[in-house]
Amino acid sequence: MSSTAKLGVGRRLFIGGAASAVTALALRARAQDVDGSVDVERESSRTVRRNISSFRPPDWREYFNDTENGAILADTRARILHFWSEDLSVYRLYPTSVPSTEDLTRRGRTRIVRKVEGPSWSPTPEMLKRNPEWPHYVAPGPDNPMGSHALYLSWRYYRIHGTHDTRKIGRRASSGCIGLYNEHIAELFSLTKLGTQVLLV
Repeated sequence: MSSTAKLGVGRRLFIGGAASAVTALALRARAQDVDGSVDVERESSRTVRRNISSFRPPDWREYFNDTENGAILADTRARILHFWSEDLSVYRLYPTSVPSTEDLTRRGRTRIVRKVEGPSWSPTPEMLKRNPEWPHYVAPGPDNPMGSHALYLSWRYYRIHGTHDTRKIGRRASSGCIGLYNEHIAELFSLTKLGTQVLLV
């Protein structure tokens, strides 16, 4: 190899190494940001929102016999929620948080049985066993884990709800529920009705 070629290879390796070092430092700085800054949360939000653009709407007929009362498909692997209105004039796609472990994940068919704006929250008996220091009741507000709106399902303790902690969206971060950004759950809340079909896969 000529000295010129060696110089070119050396320069490329140096530039590549420098870029990797800068990236590593940036990632380390973000990881060290205690409790996550607004900037970190915004970046996480942007990443999730960009990623959902690559998802194509599935054919609802693969999952439902009809769209009576509307239909929700919550994909726990892709961490995405799809909504179709009854007349199919409205389709929405939302990024979600999903249960943190497989044993907390429930799949199958259910429906919306209750809708609450400004929900309160109480941990389940199993949650209190795992976390006895948790409060037994949290009133509606910024400290409430269910965010601004909640859609109660026919399964006890299971909800589709908002979250004030936007870092959870796109992650395995819940104790069984499906979480959305507050602005998204507010929109979904307005689109759904009692009896809306829900399928978790």
